[in-house]
Amino acid sequence: MSLDVYLYSDVSQLPEPGQEWESENYYQLYWANITHNLGKMAKAAGCYVACWRPEEISPDCRASDIRASLTKAIADMEARPEHYTQFNSPNGWGTYENFLPWLKRYEFACRLNPTAKVRVSR
Repeated sequence: MSLDVYLYSDVSQLPEPGQEWESENYYQLYWANITHNLGKMAKAAGCYVACWRPEEISPDCRASDIRASLTKAIADMEARPEHYTQFNSPNGWGTYENFLPWLKRYEFACRLNPTAKVRVSR
């Protein structure tokens, strides 16, 4: 099982060349997938709701609504890697070494697209 995160934009913002139209109302700006095995690590870092349940932050959650949580989690994870490696999945599917770069890419996408709508599939 895994988590898919998406950032979508309104069609009023034209897509860049090569970006695919997702529907007549929105197009996808960003997509990423990560294992649910990282849920405990995300909770410890304080970014679980931002990543797994953004609708609890706002029913119309935007990238700007979650970015601060992601930024704070990244800073703490970089400062205390030994703390976070204890949450590595025993089966190897979900590790600090996977999660931190994933989180950085997601935060960067949120920074580039602050008004994008956040959607997840769990």
